[in-house]
Amino acid sequence: MVTSMNPAVKRAIGVILALLLIVGIVLAVFWGRLFGGATGGGIIPGPTNLTVVQGVIGSEKKPFFEDPEVKAIFAEKGFDVQIVTAGSRQIATSVDLTGVDFVFPSSAPAAEKIKRETKASTVYAPFYSPMAIATFKPIVQLLQAAGIATQDAAGTWHLDIKAYLAAVAAGTRWSDLPGAAEAYPSSRSVLISSTDIRQSNSAAMYLSMASYVANGDTIVSSPEAQAAVIDQMAALFLEQGFSASSSDAPFEDYLSQGIGSKPMVMVYEAQFLGREMSGDGAITDDMVLMYPDPTVFSKHTVVPLTDNGDTVGQMLATDPRLAKLAALYGFRPADASVFADQLTSHGIAVPPTPVNVVEPPSYETLESMINEISARYDTPAPPASSNIDQ
Repeated sequence: MVTSMNPAVKRAIGVILALLLIVGIVLAVFWGRLFGGATGGGIIPGPTNLTVVQGVIGSEKKPFFEDPEVKAIFAEKGFDVQIVTAGSRQIATSVDLTGVDFVFPSSAPAAEKIKRETKASTVYAPFYSPMAIATFKPIVQLLQAAGIATQDAAGTWHLDIKAYLAAVAAGTRWSDLPGAAEAYPSSRSVLISSTDIRQSNSAAMYLSMASYVANGDTIVSSPEAQAAVIDQMAALFLEQGFSASSSDAPFEDYLSQGIGSKPMVMVYEAQFLGREMSGDGAITDDMVLMYPDPTVFSKHTVVPLTDNGDTVGQMLATDPRLAKLAALYGFRPADASVFADQLTSHGIAVPPTPVNVVEPPSYETLESMINEISARYDTPAPPASSNIDQ
C-alpha cells in the first residue's frame, strides 16, 4: 500500500521543478544569444555559420580588427574576418596573397600598386592617420632651445624637418644641445627611431617627408633629384642600427623602455591617441605627441581581392559604427566630428588637422629610393613570411 505524499513535500518539489525550469529557460536564452541570438538589433550567426574572410593588414590596425564590437558588426553580415599583419611594403611586394580576400596597407602608393597588379576594380580609404613623433617633455624642450622644435598657441608641438636634417647631417648628439646636461645627458645622436625602411610603411612615409625637404620642398620625381638626396636619406635609416619590421614594435619599446631607449619614434598619430584612449596607463604625463613639419598622411586603403573582401571594404567605408570604433583606436574617419567626439569623451584635447602636409612620391620613385637604401645594408631584410603575425 502506497502512502500519500505530504502536501508540504509536494509543494517543495513543485517549487524545485519550477526553479529548474526557469534556470533552463535562462540558460537557453543565454546560449542562443551567445551562439546565434540577437544583439544590437541584428542576428549574429553561430560560429559554424560564419564565412571566413581573410585579410592582410598593417600591424597598427590589429587591435581594431580584434575588438569584439568590430567582430560582432562583421558577424551581422555573416563574416568571421581573420587577419594577419605585415609591413605595407611587404604586402605590396612579397606577401603571398593566395586565398586572401582583401589587403589593408597603410600606404596609398602601396595600395595603388596592389590594385594595379591584382586588377582590383576599386579601393576604399575609410580612415587616415598623420605621421607623428612619440617623444618626451625633456626632449621637446631641448629641441625648442636648439631651434628645432616649436610649440603653437594650442600647445601642439612641431618638429622643423629642415632644422632636424641639418642637425643630423652635422652629427649632433643630444649632449651637444643647450641644457642637455640637466635634461637629457645622452651621447646618442639626435635621430628619430623608425621601422625598417625595407619593410614598413611608416619608415617609407618618414622617407617621403624627409626627401621632400631635402629636395628643396619638392617631391622627388626624377633620378637626378633622387641622386642628390639619397646619401642624406640613407643615413637617417642606416645610422639607427637595428629596426623592427612593423610599426607596433618601436612604439611598444617607446612605451616600455622610455626616454633612454627611444627618445623620438616615428609613429602613426593613431597609435599614440588610441593607446591614450584605452586608459591602460601606458601613456604617461611626460610623453608628448609631436608633429613633423611638414608631415604626410598615411591613408589606410582597402584593396578587395574577392567579393567578400569588397563587402568588408564597403562596410569599413560606410558603417558609422565602424567609423566610431576606428576613431576609438585613434584613426581619423571621413567625418571629423566622429574623431573629435571620441577624444573629447575621453578627456583628450583634439589635435588640429595638420596643414603643412605633403604627398609621398609615386610608388615607383619611392620604391627606387628604398631599393637604393636597402642595397647599403650589411645584411638582407628578413623574409616576409617570418614577420607576419599568424
